[in-house]
Amino acid sequence: MNIPEAFGIILRKKREDANLSQEKLALLCNLDRTYIGLLERAQRQPTISTIFVIAQNLNISASEIIQDVEELLNVDY
Repeated sequence: MNIPEAFGIILRKKREDANLSQEKLALLCNLDRTYIGLLERAQRQPTISTIFVIAQNLNISASEIIQDVEELLNVDY
């Protein structure tokens, strides 16, 4: 598993935990509605600014997202 794949898995989990659709999260973040899906499918990689915006709208810290991605990646090693 690579970083974009791990990020996508964590993003989907956090979004679903917040009970938000991809479209609703994108709207809250002022992002294109297809972008969230692209992130979740590891077809795009977010900037650090985008990670902070997404985290804010999921009511979590950016570091929580990064930590969860890191933990998921460590499972593979």
